[in-house]
Amino acid sequence: MSKEVASKNLENLRHSLAHLLAAAVIELWPETKHAIGPAIDTGFYFDFEFKEPITEADLPKIEARMRQILKTWDQFEKHALTAQEAQKEYPQNPYKRELIEEFSKDGEKVTFYKSGDYWDLCRGGHVESMKRVDPQAFKLTHLAGAYWRGDEKNQMLTRIYGAAFETKKELDNFLTLQEEARKRDHRKLGKDLDLFLFSDLVGPGLPLWTPRGTILRNLLDNFVWELRQERGYQLVDIPHLTKKDLYEKSGHWSKFGNELFRIKTREGHEFALKPMNCPHHTQIYARKQHSYRDLPQRYASTTKVYRDEQTGELAGLTRVRAITQDDAHVFCRESQIKEEAFKIWDIVETFYKTFGFDLKVRLSVHDPENMADYLGDKETWEKSVANLKDWLKERKADYFVGVGEAAFYGPKIDFIALDSLGRDWQVATLQIDRNMPNNFGLFCINEKGEKESVVMLHAAIMGALERFAAVLIEHLAGAFPTWLAPVQVVIIPISDNHKKYAQKVAEKLVQNGIRLELNDANETMGKRVREAELQKIPYVLVLGDQEEKDDSVAVRKQGQKEIKPQKLSAFITALVKEIRTKK
Repeated sequence: MSKEVASKNLENLRHSLAHLLAAAVIELWPETKHAIGPAIDTGFYFDFEFKEPITEADLPKIEARMRQILKTWDQFEKHALTAQEAQKEYPQNPYKRELIEEFSKDGEKVTFYKSGDYWDLCRGGHVESMKRVDPQAFKLTHLAGAYWRGDEKNQMLTRIYGAAFETKKELDNFLTLQEEARKRDHRKLGKDLDLFLFSDLVGPGLPLWTPRGTILRNLLDNFVWELRQERGYQLVDIPHLTKKDLYEKSGHWSKFGNELFRIKTREGHEFALKPMNCPHHTQIYARKQHSYRDLPQRYASTTKVYRDEQTGELAGLTRVRAITQDDAHVFCRESQIKEEAFKIWDIVETFYKTFGFDLKVRLSVHDPENMADYLGDKETWEKSVANLKDWLKERKADYFVGVGEAAFYGPKIDFIALDSLGRDWQVATLQIDRNMPNNFGLFCINEKGEKESVVMLHAAIMGALERFAAVLIEHLAGAFPTWLAPVQVVIIPISDNHKKYAQKVAEKLVQNGIRLELNDANETMGKRVREAELQKIPYVLVLGDQEEKDDSVAVRKQGQKEIKPQKLSAFITALVKEIRTKK
């Protein structure tokens, strides 16, 4: 069986179980209005409007009823009804009535599928027989709120999620992975490790970073800057807002106008909080005339952008309204684009290798059937895509193509990080753009004294710092490498008699640039060590009589039970090297 066929069979299984879920819910709560129930990557869901709210404590009851009903089901029968006939099936269900009206607007009949005593409006895609479904290979997992059609102006429905696989073993493996993912959830660890928070007074999607979290952010950003600085980038700084004129010229205003936070000044001028940085950088390039000898010009700026995301789409740090981008743009000649692109690629590989990520590559191209969605002409796009394909070939990259995934001004190479739980995350991006420089009339003076159009490369290494931080926290389960840990060492004197020596050790560590905390609280040593362990601090130094006598420290490394005595000077030397080399 091919992968495509196996995937389709699994999708049909999951959609069939969505029907089974709806049948069970309606039997248990007959006044419930059911909406839609598609298959998803790991199972299925169904949206309901309950007369009285249910809780996750009700899920085992629903699941048990599903298994009872499953015994009575076999094949799905297809029925075709006129719109009028279909509407009669749902006299009190506005969701189904809306769908029927939509599906039959050209006068076509709509399809229903029936198994057992349950039938429902459906376009199809089911298993050949429910008798083949393993009753132990699905499980209801959780509830969530979901606006009808994803529009916050509509009714909030209750979404019931289920996981489903071909076998119980596959389901158990998935649930084990999900449990590990819950333990690693960046929202939980962010609170436990005191990294960031959200305030109701500030608003959703607007994270606040604590002192520890800010250290983490700055270290990540500094690492990216070190890699860029080695390759000739220069820092620039730009404001957080702009007149609408800039985005009208760049094309962003017509494309993303509804996603902008707009501001009207007292004088009636219209501004916007910037949702991206590239148009600002074009103006820095355009400030003066450049000779070909001046190129490439490489500008980097880590700064926030703002996007009016819908509240229901916000999710921890992975989807926010205030987004910190480690953004950079290279303005160069046609003859320089490959060399500059490969410098960016080298930065990406070095950065992600440091954290143990494996990378996949997606070539994100335009949809040639919908050129109206993009800046520029077809010939320019094809030229840019050809550039990217040549680079991928030269780098011997194993890549896949994403049609319609391009930026609206140019195609791009997206880097996909595989984390320690086997999940994919889009992270860095490398984009080629001939259209925006053309819009702004950017050029250099070439060897002949003539104006020559320049090419623009867009590059973000972390992409969104918030999102990358979330991915990294979950990838490492909050156990950051020593160089990145906000607190690198905790010093624990065994008793009050050892506090003076603890202060001496702390001073020497601070002199060597090591971030530390001294925990001399009036608690047992075991409790203080356990607290450091929960905070995932790389090193715990326990100090007692012997350590003070020998000018040494008893070292416990994160994740290890053994405590090893070590000379203080040797410990500092080794630790400084570990931090410097980012081991």
